[in-house]
Amino acid sequence: MLSRLRNMFRVADLRNKIFFTIVIIAVYRVGAHLPVPYVDFSAIRDLQDQSENTGVVGFLDLFSGGAITNVAIFFLGIMPYITASIIMQLLGVVIPKLEQWQQEGQVGQKKITQWTRYLTVGLALVQSTGFVFALHQGKSGLLGFAGFEGRDLIPGFNAPRAALIVLTWTAGTALVMWLGELITQRGIGNGMSILIFASVVSSLPAQGGAVYSEGSKFQFFVIIAIGIAMIVGIVFVESGQRRIPVQFAKRVVGRRMYGGQSTYIPLKVNQSGVIPVIFASSILAFPALIASITPWDGVKEFIDKNLVQSQGWFYMGMYTILIIFFAYFYTAIAFNPQQQADIIRKQGGFIPGIRPGPATERYLAKTLNRITLPGSLFLAVIALAPLLVFALWDISQFPFGGTALLITVGVALETMKQIDSQLMMRNYEGFLT
Repeated sequence: MLSRLRNMFRVADLRNKIFFTIVIIAVYRVGAHLPVPYVDFSAIRDLQDQSENTGVVGFLDLFSGGAITNVAIFFLGIMPYITASIIMQLLGVVIPKLEQWQQEGQVGQKKITQWTRYLTVGLALVQSTGFVFALHQGKSGLLGFAGFEGRDLIPGFNAPRAALIVLTWTAGTALVMWLGELITQRGIGNGMSILIFASVVSSLPAQGGAVYSEGSKFQFFVIIAIGIAMIVGIVFVESGQRRIPVQFAKRVVGRRMYGGQSTYIPLKVNQSGVIPVIFASSILAFPALIASITPWDGVKEFIDKNLVQSQGWFYMGMYTILIIFFAYFYTAIAFNPQQQADIIRKQGGFIPGIRPGPATERYLAKTLNRITLPGSLFLAVIALAPLLVFALWDISQFPFGGTALLITVGVALETMKQIDSQLMMRNYEGFLT
């Protein structure tokens, strides 16, 4: 392992990318602790000492690296970009123009990325406005500070101050998006995932300490053992794949003979990675914001009772359904059986025992659906297992252990693969070889 770590820094280009990524992460972490102006930060600290973040707020704070409870310039974090990406992928199914862009390759992807940026800024503007008025109206429960309703956290509130805070949070979201793209272009890649990874990892020690202080030593070590078992399971499932054999017929072109080779199509058991968990949690985050602006007390009560506290059975049921739905949805977008069957047919290949064309398409779709179900159920179990344990032992801290582990392990494996590819190009042995 040490020799492979040395290999990373022997290559000047890779070494510069790693250092550049570390610098960008440092800038991101600094922005998560710089408070916006005009907010009563001492009152925020007092509220933090007397209450804890759970439910949707805990999830949002997890993804922002503590920027929500710090009321920092990166208050919204990466969530508006994730939400915009979800919306663009959903619209790509129903809007022909977006579907055409998806089929145009790199040129079309640039157009989709540009519109995703515009939508991200628009969502950040709307969400930051809602949070500003929530802070002013004393709806501190929106930030997870229960029992402090009616306390104005923005003294001397007026239109210019509100506009400045909204502008700061919106610009912070745009800056986070730009930092992620810098890591993708000039760093080690997967910029948005790396920023989420940094946010999650930065909160793990404090949340682990909170579990230790709130529960007994036995409960703490049991939770650690469950976490280790979950990490092993995540690595096992993330590495699992169904290999579809493909045989290419021999053909003569000029005086040369081509084909006659066999290969395979790797279909991962968890084709969508951690995306379904992120999407499902993002959808469940909307009701909390709706509850802060709706005038109907019945809707507020229902949301607060069922969709804010993560230990509730209704929340867990909706969480499971959304994870399974987004697992199938994202897999259908990422892998098109019809397109894959056409590519195999045009290249003169076939799956042994399966006719080319529609029969191959049906076979690929059936196989993909069969392996996606256990993959989605695995994601649901990993995401819900810590919630069940914490609900059983009445531990309110660290409520997103499953999501945190999925993100950290998934991003770590993907990053190691990218570093491995860089090392193998230069004839060095990688981490996974």
